[in-house]
Amino acid sequence: MASSSGNDDDLTIPRAAINKMIKEVLPNVRVANDARELVVNCCTEFIHLISSEANEICNKSDKKTISPEHVINALESLGFASYITEVKDVLQECKTVALKRRKASSRLENLGIPEEELLRQQQELFAKARQQQAELAQQEWLQMQQAAQQAQMAAASASASQQAGSSQDEDDEEDM
Repeated sequence: MASSSGNDDDLTIPRAAINKMIKEVLPNVRVANDARELVVNCCTEFIHLISSEANEICNKSDKKTISPEHVINALESLGFASYITEVKDVLQECKTVALKRRKASSRLENLGIPEEELLRQQQELFAKARQQQAELAQQEWLQMQQAAQQAQMAAASASASQQAGSSQDEDDEEDM
């Protein structure tokens, strides 16, 4: 059995996962909190027992990684042979799901478009984006040029009115 030291608290199955399993298996049954806690502890202890035995079998085989076969052998050596058929079914189901995930994760394969065509489309998009960026830069440059011309014209106009105002002042002084 697992000791009740602080380290074992870190090595338990999440209670939420156990509660979910209990609700799925026994949807119309109420289970007391202490019974749920007992199930968590039993599951944790079972996993420790199986994994320890599988580790010993793995070490005897001079392997460094526990394989599914080691776990199946551990179940048999610990007297849980009746679980082996179901364990093998679950293992096969997990392998199938993992294979489907790997295939689904390859987005290129799912599109049904050859890689060369995707590359060509990508290059077209890049070229279009570069063209749009160049047009935007051209528009900004033209706007800056227009603003500079307007500023020059405004400065020239202000200078002309200032000169006209100073000539008027000189004329007024001469009249006096």
